[in-house]
Amino acid sequence: MSETTGKSGLRKDRLDHLISVMEDDIARGKYHGGVVCIGRHGEIGLHAAVGHGYRDRRTPLTTEHVFSLFSLTKALTNVLVLRAIERGELAFNTRISAVIPEFSGGLRETLTVYHLMTHQTGIPPLFMLKPGMYIDRLDEIIAAICEVVQVTDTPGVKVDYSPMVAHALLGEMASRVDPGRRRYRQLIEDEIFKPLRMQDSAIGVRRDLKARKIVPDFLSVMPMVHPGHGNLGTHGAFEEEDAEMPWVGGISTAHDIYRFAEMLRRGGELDGARVIGPVILDQATRNRTGDKPNELYKTLALSRGWPPCPAYIGLGFSLRGEAICQHQFGTLTSPRTFGNHGAGSTLFWVDPALDMSFICLTAGVMDEGDNIMRFQRLSDIAASAAV
Repeated sequence: MSETTGKSGLRKDRLDHLISVMEDDIARGKYHGGVVCIGRHGEIGLHAAVGHGYRDRRTPLTTEHVFSLFSLTKALTNVLVLRAIERGELAFNTRISAVIPEFSGGLRETLTVYHLMTHQTGIPPLFMLKPGMYIDRLDEIIAAICEVVQVTDTPGVKVDYSPMVAHALLGEMASRVDPGRRRYRQLIEDEIFKPLRMQDSAIGVRRDLKARKIVPDFLSVMPMVHPGHGNLGTHGAFEEEDAEMPWVGGISTAHDIYRFAEMLRRGGELDGARVIGPVILDQATRNRTGDKPNELYKTLALSRGWPPCPAYIGLGFSLRGEAICQHQFGTLTSPRTFGNHGAGSTLFWVDPALDMSFICLTAGVMDEGDNIMRFQRLSDIAASAAV
């Protein structure tokens, strides 16, 4: 009988194999390193750092290192919006223009919170609003969205992943309906980080975390840039202390994201801190996009000769779904498995059937196709450890 790690019911040999696979890929130069945290039944079975933070291999990773979350930040924004809906400050059918009146006119008038959370807005997948524009200040991004972004397809018809616009609007809406009119970044701090004791997490690079922060190194040509007001480089927005980007601006450790995932696994509560309720979480983790493909990832799939996968998007969260196809959550996790991911480097998922949470934050931002296959493999190995 294989040895398991305490009460987690996770096979130690499979977890050791997962680390070996990561070490081999890192040795082959596929990425620089990563930190993985896996738990089951509320007990951590694996929390380990592998490899280095940078290509010069002078910075061995530890479990204390802090990473840019990229689009995994959207999970934080999702929970903030779900909380506002529970409090009656928003509803899934609230029109965007009712809260942000500057965002009005034409088909924009029909857009709702539901369209934003399910990536069915009819807005093209924009990575940049204006050439060379700084992206680290939310007020400027919202002004630019209201000025230049138009709905080009009927909302609700197609699923087209929104890299920026949807969650910028959602973050702004959560702030505007808050009775205290707190900024987005303060809301995240007050309503998520503090209650969950996520002490090594922030929106923007908090000064005391900077020494532990891994600066993203993009390993393939990126179709976009991420400039910030501090002029810290092509992707300098990810190093700005005051950055406020509800779609990509979070930083955290693997253990802090594990605490966030555990809150979700437990139905919205952790260690006595209730963030959201199980009723709305159940609604948020059901497939809302049917069998429609995610147009952005459909293009990637076809370029690699893969069959396009259904989008499987709930109310903010990505889902595993039923189809056997290339998927970052693996092929062995249950259909109701849900989570979020960030560009070529970060992932978390929660499998309600396995009662399991998986987090992996990595250094060296991979090509997205390679990243999907990397995380599919690691997710399958992790799921196979459950006994």
